[in-house]
Amino acid sequence: MSIFTQSATPSIASTARCLVVDDFEAMRKVTINQLRLMGIERIDSASNGAQALRMLQSQHFDLVLSDWNMPVMTGVELLQAMRADPKLFATPFILITAEAQRKRVDEAIAMGVTSLLLKPYSPRQLAERLEKALQWKPRSPGAAVAAAPCAALAPEPAAAPEEAPRPTILIVDDTPDNLLLLSQLFKGEYRVRLAQTGAKAMEVLTSDDPPDLVLLDVMMPGMDGFDVARLMREHPTSQTIPIIFVTAMASTDARLKGLDLGAVDFITKPIDPATLKPRVRNFMRYVQLRKDLQAGLDSMVETAALREDVERITRHDLKAPLAGALGLVQALMADDSMGRRQVEQLRLMEDSVMQVLGMINLSSELYRIESGRFVLRAQPVPIGELLRRIAEMHRITFAEKRLAIAVDTDVAVGATPPLALADATLCYSIFQNLLTNACEAAPAGSRVSIQLHEQDPLRIVISNRGAVPVAIRERFFDKFVTAGKAQGTGLGTYSARLLTEAQHGSIALEVLDESDTTRITVMLPRAADS
Repeated sequence: MSIFTQSATPSIASTARCLVVDDFEAMRKVTINQLRLMGIERIDSASNGAQALRMLQSQHFDLVLSDWNMPVMTGVELLQAMRADPKLFATPFILITAEAQRKRVDEAIAMGVTSLLLKPYSPRQLAERLEKALQWKPRSPGAAVAAAPCAALAPEPAAAPEEAPRPTILIVDDTPDNLLLLSQLFKGEYRVRLAQTGAKAMEVLTSDDPPDLVLLDVMMPGMDGFDVARLMREHPTSQTIPIIFVTAMASTDARLKGLDLGAVDFITKPIDPATLKPRVRNFMRYVQLRKDLQAGLDSMVETAALREDVERITRHDLKAPLAGALGLVQALMADDSMGRRQVEQLRLMEDSVMQVLGMINLSSELYRIESGRFVLRAQPVPIGELLRRIAEMHRITFAEKRLAIAVDTDVAVGATPPLALADATLCYSIFQNLLTNACEAAPAGSRVSIQLHEQDPLRIVISNRGAVPVAIRERFFDKFVTAGKAQGTGLGTYSARLLTEAQHGSIALEVLDESDTTRITVMLPRAADS
């Protein structure tokens, strides 16, 4: 149901509050007028992303329509800030842009844009995306997903494809015979609309359903063709519609004036159909390319949303049985009838399950961090105990290499072990990756050291023999950087950096060539009173 129709849901128009963000005042006014014509009355505006963000943090809005390129804070930067804020995360966001570079579109989609609207756009296109956006209800970060929605993702029987509407040509001429001639020439291939005056032409050009191309006579009483072209370029609905002047004026000055007003072609009367038809067809190809591009953007946004839903549901379906298995293992560990060796084996099983759960959680958290939507929920983490458990797992995993994996701390005997102010799952992933890297690089029979220094922030140093190759030292924490590993992905140290920085910590590489040693230092905030 379109929100243009009188039968549209009244609550949309009566309750929705929209924020229009654009650095050009004229565009803000035009967009506001378009929204009001759709029945939306509660509208505010901002001239840049920073001003909009302040308004969003102090007031409630149901929808944001933002231009992409703006000073102070761009539309994408505003989107990123909103998706990182738990209070603003679920606010629908329509991003308006004249650019459609794949890399930039992917960036906006990764940040959680609700819809992308490509300039030029018609009021109808805006209305369609507005209606969908007001019904958009994303899940908040970390929200659980019931298993039942899996069925909702099953494909529905394909409906018969609707025939795409034919492109529309507006023919403007004060002579009825010329209107008849041109309409007969194009009516088989395009939708044809006619206007006998400049004023009537402007009504059509600025309507909710503007044409795709204008064939415009110049010499008309009252408002001539040049006046129409000038007004078209001043109105956002018509400013990008291609104009072909069709006129008896053949002077160079007239041609230059027409081109200066944005005409794409200039055809002199009497009209040669063999010349005019292919010229119109060529410009219609451009129009169709723009339509295909908008459809492609819509498809990319919808595909990304579906992919995220599938991944989220899959993670849920994996986590449920793993969490059950973890509960059973922990119950057995608490049973007094279990012997010491059995408890040790159960603890290894517990660590293995936790490692898989950490990988599942990590896949979603890394995506949120990369797209600027991660929200840290820091808690006190017994970092020393966590390091010892990871070390014990690695002693077993790398038993064939006979590595001496030691965890040392400068905490005084009898003192309370320090706690990191962090996320336990992310810390587990950080040190799991870093220690695996160290054990893989260390020569057989050598020592891998983990040192926990009690300071604020806490300092954890992982050392191993085997210097990082010179060629990758500067890019050691970059994505996909690896060396000497046949199956290496180059994601371990990259994810460690992202997860550390997301917890307000830091990570650094130090290579001591004289001793053939690599050191990784991780700094994490220390919890108060620890």
